[in-house]
Amino acid sequence: MIHDFDDFCLWMYVVIDDIWQEVAWLFKRPGPEPECSDSELVTMAIVGECRGWDMETELLSNMRDRRHLFPVIPSQSRFNRRRRNLSLGIDLIRRMVLRCLDLAQDSQAVIDSLPISVVEFHLVPSSTGDWAVHGASFGKVPSKKQTIFGYKLHLLVTLGGVIVDFELAPANATDLKIGYEMLVEHTDLEVIGDKAYISADIATELAEHNRILLRTLSRRNQKVQVSAKVRKLYNSVRQIIETVNGQLTEQLNIEINQAHTFWGLCTRLRTKLAAHTLCIYINRLLGNPDYLQIKRLAFPN
Repeated sequence: MIHDFDDFCLWMYVVIDDIWQEVAWLFKRPGPEPECSDSELVTMAIVGECRGWDMETELLSNMRDRRHLFPVIPSQSRFNRRRRNLSLGIDLIRRMVLRCLDLAQDSQAVIDSLPISVVEFHLVPSSTGDWAVHGASFGKVPSKKQTIFGYKLHLLVTLGGVIVDFELAPANATDLKIGYEMLVEHTDLEVIGDKAYISADIATELAEHNRILLRTLSRRNQKVQVSAKVRKLYNSVRQIIETVNGQLTEQLNIEINQAHTFWGLCTRLRTKLAAHTLCIYINRLLGNPDYLQIKRLAFPN
């Protein structure tokens, strides 16, 4: 069991280090091994996301108070540089955990998107970042009745609450277009989406070529309507992605962007998504019935 924050850090480190031993050769670099190992640095980054320590200064300050767990704490600039260099490795850890997670094998899933703003609306004209080069754009967020400059993070989530795939796309790209691009990489799924994913042609193509059933509720002006019972069932299933979106937003602060570059943003997003998956995995190992709880792990009594 996990009784305190030290236990949480140790559990996270053991899981990450076991996986890293298998993939470390892919990220081998010249020169001597750093005093703070890659496993330790990745653990610090993921644990920090679970605690909501978005600023590196806050994260490293808290880790310095835990020298018994992390004896060597790199400088802020070195931490940032190494974390960016290990970005793909962090995502590889997430994907390897998915292979071992029974909940990730569910054949039923929900698809949705989250807004990722990178520059405050009024600061876009004077922005000096590389956002536009990497496709950042103005886009509407109907659920919040706002316009952002940045991206949308598109998520494919099983009914068990596990994020099995994601794609970062310009904010002005339609959910239907990006959802299709993501789903064609999968097979044998039943996927539920909101009205943004309505397209008879795309639904037919996915069914014929990928054996994917893309289900959506009808618009009010469409002739074919579902029964009230089916609509209620659909809305209850949709609650799972609302739960996951809530965790990403409220606990992992995924919509709060502290990155100054596109590569930095990608690193942070990969770390947050890996943190979400690892917490579910550890909860399953511990036999916790409420396995979607992240806060209870990172903030034990």
